[in-house]
Amino acid sequence: MYHKLVSIIQVVTSFILIGLIMIQQKGGGLSSVFGGSSTNYMKKRGIEKYLNIFTIILIAIFIVVSILIFIV
Repeated sequence: MYHKLVSIIQVVTSFILIGLIMIQQKGGGLSSVFGGSSTNYMKKRGIEKYLNIFTIILIAIFIVVSILIFIV
């Protein structure tokens, strides 16, 4: 029972994380190899700041859930 619930939480968390990470990608991946963008450091503001914080929280939840699956 608990294993199934924790597995569902992990799957949902992983899909949300994938979406958040894809939203935040700027100039990453192959585009930077072919001169897509510069690597200037910019301070995160507005919605980018909150997306970053939410992503970090979801990563922590994902790690905890992964450990729970291992234990249960």
